[in-house]
Amino acid sequence: MKHIAIIGGGVSGMAAAIAAAEQDPSARITILEHKSQLGKKILVTGNGHCNLANTHLTPDCYRSEDPRFIQAVIQKNSWQDTVRFFEDLGLPVRAKGNYLYPRSGQASSVLRVMTRRLKELGVEICLDTHITKIIPKGTGFQIYAGSKTCQSQKKICNADRVILACGGKAAPVQGSDGTGYDLAKSFGHTIVPVVPALVQLKVEDSPFVKASGVRTDGKVSVYVDGKVCSEDSGELQLTSYGISGIPVFQVSRYAAKGLYERKQVRLSVDFVPELSDRELLSLFRKRAEALLRSPRLTLEEFLLGFFPDKLIVPLLKQAGLSGRIRVPDLERYHLDKLVSACKHTCLTVTDTNGFESAQVCAGGVSTAEIDPDTMESRLRKGLYLAGELTDADGICGGYNICWAVTTGRLAGRSAVL
Repeated sequence: MKHIAIIGGGVSGMAAAIAAAEQDPSARITILEHKSQLGKKILVTGNGHCNLANTHLTPDCYRSEDPRFIQAVIQKNSWQDTVRFFEDLGLPVRAKGNYLYPRSGQASSVLRVMTRRLKELGVEICLDTHITKIIPKGTGFQIYAGSKTCQSQKKICNADRVILACGGKAAPVQGSDGTGYDLAKSFGHTIVPVVPALVQLKVEDSPFVKASGVRTDGKVSVYVDGKVCSEDSGELQLTSYGISGIPVFQVSRYAAKGLYERKQVRLSVDFVPELSDRELLSLFRKRAEALLRSPRLTLEEFLLGFFPDKLIVPLLKQAGLSGRIRVPDLERYHLDKLVSACKHTCLTVTDTNGFESAQVCAGGVSTAEIDPDTMESRLRKGLYLAGELTDADGICGGYNICWAVTTGRLAGRSAVL
């Protein structure tokens, strides 16, 4: 009887176990998970709602040093495949625009149907088992476990095939502690530098400290050594340390990579992305002319209703303008400065909020060393890699869970053949 050992009990690990057990019911399938429960990270995914997939699934929704690998995987595995996987487990799925969620709106539903299926299939589950070493032995492997705090370790089992589905470093409290990278490196795998992704950004001398908590529509562009790398629009959130929100998450991996490479990283923030500079200037001029009948009206009052109240003074400070300037006294250069602050606020990025706040990681095991048809290592036969451990990170919108399920199932099905 073939024994498949799966290191990691997150989405990719559970998907791999289910796929392997369904492919070959005679195989012995074991999940080795170092936390006290399976799928702990699932429960906090999508603020507890668990965005499963996205109907807009294209290779450019992912980032990697090897885009051709992403394309090869995506071309053979559609978002419909991911939805069918969950529906076959008994989970009703519904769409909100392009986003796909469990019908219940609860991430716990996803975990429950997956663990139920594992039990039905007779998958062995070993919790609180921290894998420290995997040694090739003939055509198989010897697997050792131990404590993170001491050197003692012992062999716990032999396996014919091993699937590394340990996750990355993001949200370590949920179980992703980077162990998988060391295990992969022990087989000679290259690790593309790992940095936080889908994470908040810290900035130097933020002009928006007093606007902390403000949410407003905008556009962010990230520049690394003066070159624009990525940009995105949507609801921004200003914080005491910097800036957050979905658009910031989408561009954060480029900022994190730039910081890792010790390059200059800056953000340009546009608080009025729907208008060009010229259109905004024209709008301000017309607004000023319309308000001339109120000679006591100040510039700060002039902006009421245009921006959230707490954002007005910081924007004026960024423009180098006093909020006490009366509207009748406004000159063209005042409005030019105001437009520049509204459209081109420049922030120097000093750091991210770290792996503890990141949703995923950028970087990981080089996909050039993995077969995209099977997820088998090109360096060691019988070793498979799946999920966030690989150098592939998706944007917000269900892409990372979709990747975990897709690669986990590929690895699971292939490992029992």
